[in-house]
Amino acid sequence: MEKEKAFYERLEGKGVSRRDFMKYCTFLTAAMGLSSSFVPKVAEVFAAPAQRPPVIWLHFGECTGCSESVLRSQYPYVDDLVLEILSVEYHETIMAAAGQQAEDQLHAAVKKYEGKFICVVEGAIATKYNGGYGKISGRSFLEIAKEVCPKAAGVICIGGCSAYGNIPAAAPNPGGYVGVGEALGIKTVNIAGCPPNPINFVGTVVNYILLGKLPELDNLGRPLFAYGKTIHDQCPRRSHFENEEFVEEFGSEEAALGYCLYPVGCRGPETYNNCPVAKFNDGTSWPVEAGHPCIGCSEPGFWDKFTPFYEEI
Repeated sequence: MEKEKAFYERLEGKGVSRRDFMKYCTFLTAAMGLSSSFVPKVAEVFAAPAQRPPVIWLHFGECTGCSESVLRSQYPYVDDLVLEILSVEYHETIMAAAGQQAEDQLHAAVKKYEGKFICVVEGAIATKYNGGYGKISGRSFLEIAKEVCPKAAGVICIGGCSAYGNIPAAAPNPGGYVGVGEALGIKTVNIAGCPPNPINFVGTVVNYILLGKLPELDNLGRPLFAYGKTIHDQCPRRSHFENEEFVEEFGSEEAALGYCLYPVGCRGPETYNNCPVAKFNDGTSWPVEAGHPCIGCSEPGFWDKFTPFYEEI
């Protein structure tokens, strides 16, 4: 009770009411595909977690945009996510250690929590030339991944690069970059996107803590609660286009079609993600709502497969 009380006091100190927090928990519970009866349990995961699973977060061929996306999640704020829910043992971007001290921390954490930690991987892995296109402290990305990932309780790939290779793997790909699962021959949970929505990562973590297991996945390793429907199926622009009154208001079906961004290259019909529902920036908007066509960033090989982005497929 004391931990829960202190948690809500910290939230209020940041201008977040208990009511607003419960709204977020309701949204997260729905996004995870759970019934409303789980809302109090989801809130308890944040307010008074029974355990803090250790996390080792590796960075390979990436831009750190996925970390930046998670660090800008609204509820829970990053300090609550890191300090109250997870025990982040290694993360190059946010840790105080550097150089050999950071390397020592990585090895110590892997040894201490072997078989118990969650390994989050950001970025693709170079496989050609003995991994020469990507190294940390004299060791290739591939060497580090082979040492750490098999010792984890589960591997979460955050972003399209670690999931499928994507931009680092785009043609001509001289470094032989691929996703983590392909590089190591292991099954991974893929939080796809460039960057993915923080809600999808948080939902996956909460699912693990609350239910003791990772969420159900699609055939590409993505959580079904977030990637079970196409962008087009959930897009409000599509619903307007299919509304006869809306078409009549525009004067013709051709004019109404201008409201749907498919003619200018929107990849929504071929892209699975929850962007229209979860949105970004505290639920403010998302690319298609802002007038930009979907580029299919949560699909394997989106850069090679979907470019040029502004031509209809």
